[in-house]
Amino acid sequence: MSMPTPAAGGARATSPLRLQFPQSLAVYDEYSAAQRAVDFLSDRKFPVEQCMIVGTDLKRIERITGRLTTGKVALSGVLSGLWFGLFIGVIFTLFTAENTIVIVASTMLFGALFGVIWALVGYAATRGQRDFSSVTEVVATRYEVLVEHKVAAQARELLSQLPGGRPDPFA
Repeated sequence: MSMPTPAAGGARATSPLRLQFPQSLAVYDEYSAAQRAVDFLSDRKFPVEQCMIVGTDLKRIERITGRLTTGKVALSGVLSGLWFGLFIGVIFTLFTAENTIVIVASTMLFGALFGVIWALVGYAATRGQRDFSSVTEVVATRYEVLVEHKVAAQARELLSQLPGGRPDPFA
């Protein structure tokens, strides 16, 4: 028995993240508004499995959380090495009857040593081009609710009953 190939359309057509002929129902500035619209349709017994919320106009946001110094990098390396060493030590104790405290302490010590070395080598490799820490997130600026073409009219009619449910496309 052969499986359908993506080129033949078999795998792509059955993907849960695709609609066959999607039509735009509404576009919202916030995900919660798009979610509210789909929830409203669900409450009205609309077949929401024929809906999709798509985030568009993606942007990457990077929030700087602080300045990196050699000391902060070393401390971070020691702490992450300690945790990893603890994990490895606990696993080792499952397979041996030896002194568990010595095994855990030694793996934590080696973990801290390797953690600080690894962190400092990585920090030195950047050569001062990234002396800050940050967190990043990819967010959408708009959220479009798509619906299968065969139920689009029904969805529009139902959504018109939700106050503020369909934003003005000309605003």
